[in-house]
Amino acid sequence: MARMIELRGSQVKWKKRLNSFMKSINISMRDFDAFLALAQTQHFTRAAEQCHLSQSAFSQKIGRIEASAGVLLFERSTRHVTLTPEGEVFAEEVRRIQADMRQAFSGLQDLAHRRVGRVAVAALPSVAAEWMPQVIARYAKTNPQIKIELFDTLAGPALSMLREGRADMAITSGEDLREFECVVLRLEKFFFICRDDHPLAGKTSVTLLQAIGADMIHLARSSSVRQHLQSQPAMLSAPPHSLEVEHLATLAALVAQGLGVSVVPELTLFHFRRERLKAIPIRDRQLRRPIVLARHKARALSIAAKAMFDEVVAQART
Repeated sequence: MARMIELRGSQVKWKKRLNSFMKSINISMRDFDAFLALAQTQHFTRAAEQCHLSQSAFSQKIGRIEASAGVLLFERSTRHVTLTPEGEVFAEEVRRIQADMRQAFSGLQDLAHRRVGRVAVAALPSVAAEWMPQVIARYAKTNPQIKIELFDTLAGPALSMLREGRADMAITSGEDLREFECVVLRLEKFFFICRDDHPLAGKTSVTLLQAIGADMIHLARSSSVRQHLQSQPAMLSAPPHSLEVEHLATLAALVAQGLGVSVVPELTLFHFRRERLKAIPIRDRQLRRPIVLARHKARALSIAAKAMFDEVVAQART
């Protein structure tokens, strides 16, 4: 019993030593294969043949591993080659490492072939509603095992998610985007929204200056739409106390009741497909909102995320 306890204590000690050795030495998978071949065949010649090495080269390889470890891994005799207790511990560790490597490589292949993975997209609410359903449908059809996350949020929060790594990409507008790698997807036109009984309802187009009036209803100042409009010189004539709302659905309902008019970008027009509402193009050429696909400069996209990135670009160009 004392001898067994002593042997187990020795194995623990050598396991720690071998773990330290394996972390410090530059040992290859071929070295592992050679070691296990000798452990299995218990014969230098057969093990060398199995590894397609000369017996001399094979013996040198095993000797080099033992010299680096500072311990004999095999007991040699004229008839047999057997593992030492330390060799047994090392063999167990090598088999574990090989199993881990096979599992890691299998996982890598799953990622490469998009059999597993996750893609997170932060998008402006209008983009999330108008573009992303089609993008996600096409992407999911060819990548059914990839988990897709879509965050419909305003420009500021979308970029925060990108900075923090919670989103792989952001479809946004407005803010300073110099810290990101960006693709401009579209320069979006703006439209004047009014009821069919408004004095401008019969026009085929209007200027922003014509659209601005005392009955103007704005989106909240935190929205990219409002920020872009506020940068236009014509907005200097806008009344200072216009009604503000957070959501486009609310804005559409207010205009439908004859409570005011508004100016909105093209991607939001689906909110205004209501009876009695008119959407009239604003012809000011400088009034364009860039819709941008942004990614973090310092973080590479995964294969799954790159495929989604390309799908978004393709959708914008249709």
